[in-house]
Order: sequence, then C-alpha cells, then structure tokens
Amino acid sequence: MWIVGIKILIADDHKIVRDGLRVLIDREKDMEVVGEAHNGFEAVKLTKKLHPDVIIMDISMPEMNGIEATLQIIKKNRKVKIIALSMHSDRKIVTSMLKAGASGYILKDCAFAELAIAIRCVIGDMPYLSPGMSK
Repeated sequence: MWIVGIKILIADDHKIVRDGLRVLIDREKDMEVVGEAHNGFEAVKLTKKLHPDVIIMDISMPEMNGIEATLQIIKKNRKVKIIALSMHSDRKIVTSMLKAGASGYILKDCAFAELAIAIRCVIGDMPYLSPGMSK
C-alpha cells in the first residue's frame, strides 16, 4: 500500500532544533520534511516554492517572526496548516498566533509524540492546542 506523505516545512532559527525535528519527522511513515527555514522571510519564500501541507513555525525568529510569517502565508494559501512550536505560553502570544491563522499551538517542552499528533490533527482539519493551554 502506498502511503502519501504529509509534506512538512520546519521554520526555526535554531539549526539543532531543525535537525532534530527532521530526524524525528522522517521516521514517521506518513510524513516527510520538504524544507527548512531559519527565519520568517525564508518560511514565506519556501512555502511558495515547496507547497508544504504543514508548517511547524517557531514564533521568535530574526528578521520576521512567526506571527507575521503566518499572516503572510495564510493570506496567500489558506489550505496550508501551521502549527506554532514555541516556548511561549503567554495568552497574548498564543492568541496572536491563532488569530494570524495557525491551526495548532504546542510548547517546545512537549514530547515528539505530541507534535506528531498535532500534525495529524491539523491535517484532518482539527485544531490542536497543547493540553492545559485551552484555559
């Protein structure tokens, strides 16, 4: 049976985070990393070029942050799903990211299994928030 891969773009300014996520995601049979961006500008550019299904978006990046990048990406492509992966749990930041068009929000201290669940949820048109953040 052929498994169609969920095409994923990773946007994070820390290479070690991108490298780690790539290794973990590529182990999943239904997912593949199609690109990596080190800032929001690059995320916007690569989204146009690579047409990912899901973008894992850090919020705090140089040159253009994840909120602005999300706004620009969603404005041009409402089908792409964006999951914020951040260390910030502040209500204002979470709300800003969701209002920008993110389909999910998880914290960087989660296990990879939670990210995999979040990816599969948003690809199925279900929003995802880390447990405890819905307060």
